[in-house]
Amino acid sequence: MRPDRSFFNRLADAAKAETLPRFRSGLSVVNKQQGGFDPVTEGDQAAEAVIRALIEAEFPEHGILGEEHEDVGTDRDHVWVIDPIDGTRAFISGVPVWGTLIGFQEKGRSVMGLMDQPFTGERYFADGERSWYSGPDGERQIRTRDCGGLDNAILFSTSPHLFKGPEVARFQAVQDRVKLFRYGIDCYAYALLAAGHVDLVIETVLKPYDVGALIPLIEQAGGVVTTWDGGRPEGGGSIIAAGSAALHAEALAMLNSN
Repeated sequence: MRPDRSFFNRLADAAKAETLPRFRSGLSVVNKQQGGFDPVTEGDQAAEAVIRALIEAEFPEHGILGEEHEDVGTDRDHVWVIDPIDGTRAFISGVPVWGTLIGFQEKGRSVMGLMDQPFTGERYFADGERSWYSGPDGERQIRTRDCGGLDNAILFSTSPHLFKGPEVARFQAVQDRVKLFRYGIDCYAYALLAAGHVDLVIETVLKPYDVGALIPLIEQAGGVVTTWDGGRPEGGGSIIAAGSAALHAEALAMLNSN
C-alpha cells in the first residue's frame, strides 16, 4: 500500500520543525569534503532523523535511502528517498530556495514525491497521478507548460561550474539558445518547472536523493525528466528536465552532439 498525502505532510511538518528554527540562525556548519566544500548542518541531520523515525514506525518493512544517515533496505520493493535539506549552501547563506525532499519508490521507480520550502510556506506534492501546489496563495493542481522550443525557454541550473570536460561546451550550447537562464536555486527550480513557471533544468553530479522526490513531481505535471543519455533518472548523475517532450528532445539532442 502506498502512503497517503497526510503521511507525507506529517514527514514534512516534522522536518520543518527541525530546519526552520535553524534557518538564518548562525548555526554551525561542518564540511564533509576534504579538499573542497560539501557542507552539512545539524538541521540536515536532525531533519532526516525525525523523517526516518516516522517512516520506521509506520512502515518498518520499507527501505530508506538518505543523504545524512546509513541506507537501509534499498533493495526492497518500497524505498523512501530523503534529502532533508537540498540546497544546504543556500540554507547556510540565508537564501530561501532550499527544500526538504521526500520521495517514494516502487521497485526502483519514483512514484510519489514532496518538496517542502518551510520559509515561504510552499509545498509541492506528486500523489502518484497528479502534481499539486499548496502555499500562501492557496492550493491547486499544477502542470508544466509548452514554451514552443529552446528559443523561448527559461533554463535553470544550480551552477555552470559543476559541468566538467565535454559537458561544459554542451551545456553552454543549450544555454546560448534559450531566452533566459538563471543559476543557484537547487530543488526549487524543478518545482517551478512542474508549476509551469520555467521550462528547462539541466544539471550534473546529482545523487539519487537529489532527484528522487522531484522525478514524479515533474512527470505527473506533464513534464519529462531523464539522464543526458535519455535513461531513467532515479540513479542521479547528469539530469535534464523539461516542460514538454518536444523541448526535452531538442535540448537532449544538443547535449549529445559532438
